[in-house]
Amino acid sequence: MSLQNSPIQVSSFTKKDMLVSISIIGLLFFIFGFVTWINAILIPFFKIACELNNFESYLVAFAFYIAYLVMSLPAGYLLKKIGFRKGMMCGFWVMALGAMLFIPAGLNRIYPLFLSGLFTLGIGLAILQTAANPYITILGPQDRAAQRFSIMGICNKMAGILAPLLFAAVILRPETDNELFRKVALMNGSEKEVILNEIIGRVVIPYAVVSLVLLLLGFLVRYSPLPEIDTEHEDSHIAVDNAGKKSIFDFPHLVLGAVAIFFHVGSQVIAVDSVVNYASHQGMAFMEAKTFPSYTLTATIIGYLLGISFIPKLVSQLTALKVCTVLGLILSLCILAFERRVAFFGHDTDISVWFIVSLGFANSMIWAGVWPLALNNLGRFIKTGASLLIMGLCGNAIMPLLYGYWADQHSLREAYWVLLPCYTYLIFYAFYAHRLKDWKFTTN
Repeated sequence: MSLQNSPIQVSSFTKKDMLVSISIIGLLFFIFGFVTWINAILIPFFKIACELNNFESYLVAFAFYIAYLVMSLPAGYLLKKIGFRKGMMCGFWVMALGAMLFIPAGLNRIYPLFLSGLFTLGIGLAILQTAANPYITILGPQDRAAQRFSIMGICNKMAGILAPLLFAAVILRPETDNELFRKVALMNGSEKEVILNEIIGRVVIPYAVVSLVLLLLGFLVRYSPLPEIDTEHEDSHIAVDNAGKKSIFDFPHLVLGAVAIFFHVGSQVIAVDSVVNYASHQGMAFMEAKTFPSYTLTATIIGYLLGISFIPKLVSQLTALKVCTVLGLILSLCILAFERRVAFFGHDTDISVWFIVSLGFANSMIWAGVWPLALNNLGRFIKTGASLLIMGLCGNAIMPLLYGYWADQHSLREAYWVLLPCYTYLIFYAFYAHRLKDWKFTTN
């Protein structure tokens, strides 16, 4: 059957097909989150083990996410040629290769090789993301797309909560590492090299296991019951509307939506990946601060649950997007404006740390709001349109790097100024730019 209000035709889909498809895509989003949010621990871990400054440590995020800029459009053409399932299999296998590069990098403490592994992981993930996100937009009514994205977001962020904690449990030693990290900063010579080699070598076995799991998942998704979807045919109304369209760049709401994704993911990853270093800078021990990415992601999950409960029954997904973008700007200003010690949830730290955590809630419905707006009525352009949106994920590479540079030049707190243009643009998209149908800046 065709899905009502879907931007393209999806033939022969039953409710069972939809349930199976959404379950499989949910598993994919869990994997995306597990691989992605480990970076929140890798950044401070590599900073210690490889003796890096803030800018150098944020090359972790840069190497991982710049792959989206390189691979997203090629991923769209790959999926068009070989189909979704085979494309996903290729994505998993490329990720397995990236994880495998951590083995020689860890054995020899070669930071550039770690970055190469992260870049390769990002290439594989770009292929998977390009395939997975259109499914969520397509599988059901458009006005409930934010609900479906919220469900996927919960899968992603639950993995994001578990991954740093599990990874930290595997590579960190709570009883001794706080003291060891303090001592190693004061050491010199061969003794220091031996200890740093031991610390960095802890990633070898975990990433060898991750590589094997990703390889197996490639086979599983290839032979899964996930249906192929037809993205080459449009219904008659969309075909008429798109008759004069030559490429994806003829859709302003899509192109500007890709910029919105750029700023959204950049601000989101800054909130998650910087909070450990920032809390440590405020006097908190590293072993205590490592839990804060999980708090930030928990705040995001709360936002998702509210979205599932209230969209579209009480509020529209557009209204939720508007509220979240404005809230993000307010919280960013609060990080910069307020400075006071507070005791909360058993942690004694500066109140600005909790404003960073609260950004997780503000970010919750932005991705879910932008995607259906940006892909609306793309018809036969939906694969390449999704590729352009995935390309926006390179914001995860560039914005944290700008944050790290600003932190080195000024301070960790002042570096959060980079969030202000992010949320200002997102407000522009939520209130106006998503309605643009041509480059004359007229809306319907």
